[in-house]
Amino acid sequence: MAKAVNDVSMPDDIGMREKLLLEKHADYLATYGNTEAGSEHDYEYCVTEYLRMSGVYWGLTCMSLLGQLDRMNRDEVLSFLRKCQCENGGISASPGHDPHLLYTLSAIQICCLYDALPQLNVDGMVNYVSSLQRDDGSFSGDCWGEVDSRFSFCALACLTLLDRQDAIDVRGAADFVVRCMNFDGGFGVVPGSESHSGQVFCCVGALALANQLDRIDADTLGWWLCERQLPSGGLNGRPEKLPDVCYSWWVLSSLVMIGRLHWIDKDKLRRYILACQDDETGGFADRPGNMVDPFHTLFGVASLSLLGDTSVGKVNPVLCMPQATLDRANVFIPL
Repeated sequence: MAKAVNDVSMPDDIGMREKLLLEKHADYLATYGNTEAGSEHDYEYCVTEYLRMSGVYWGLTCMSLLGQLDRMNRDEVLSFLRKCQCENGGISASPGHDPHLLYTLSAIQICCLYDALPQLNVDGMVNYVSSLQRDDGSFSGDCWGEVDSRFSFCALACLTLLDRQDAIDVRGAADFVVRCMNFDGGFGVVPGSESHSGQVFCCVGALALANQLDRIDADTLGWWLCERQLPSGGLNGRPEKLPDVCYSWWVLSSLVMIGRLHWIDKDKLRRYILACQDDETGGFADRPGNMVDPFHTLFGVASLSLLGDTSVGKVNPVLCMPQATLDRANVFIPL
């Protein structure tokens, strides 16, 4: 007897949700954590302090793609960034927290959105990132030593945006990423670990930043990525998991980077993503009917951009940043 596919049911009113609610999404993000609106006291906002820097990146990047970055308080954002830079040059999620590669990248991406890199100690960030590379080419996320292929991507992305890849062993970093490749074409957290769409994005992105995409088996990986699409049209992160809007980004961007975007049903995916909008509050959820948040809102909008939606700005598939921002900063990533 065949096993049923683990998927979600699409809403009955799907035909009424096929329009991107641009203004509602912008209003949702503009008021999220807004001190004037008092929403910085909301429970959800308070308990996410440990990832605040990435939350700021998600919101600002999405607002930029929606063409409404000017609604956000630039001075307040940059003041927050300065408070999060630590003595060793790294950036923390919030003032008083430990620095980490994840939040250092988010801070650099935010600075690029505002053309404000001089607001931070750039040499300090370069030294911090380079200090985290290990002898095998991998990177620790912070001083405590956890190794993850996500951190290889973060390090290469940081130094690409700062134009300082010379500060690390790029070949060694790429060699470690290649060792994380599995027989199915996918990539895991470390060598020998399970393939996962999020890690695939990080590893393919890292190799793109290192200009070594030719080391990927694009057809085998492309097939594994295409198998992530479910009857609902949504994409999951690995076999037998439910679809999630964020995986629209991790899978789509990887397919773009290896030139296999045409291997999935783009129309069905677009309908799934739009079904995850909240037509009352604005914002995107992981699945239809669930609660929205800034994380899924960015990746929903960014995925629609990759699918060719011209009502939002063009997004770069490697760095998940507005292409216009990278063009302005003269950052070019060959694909």
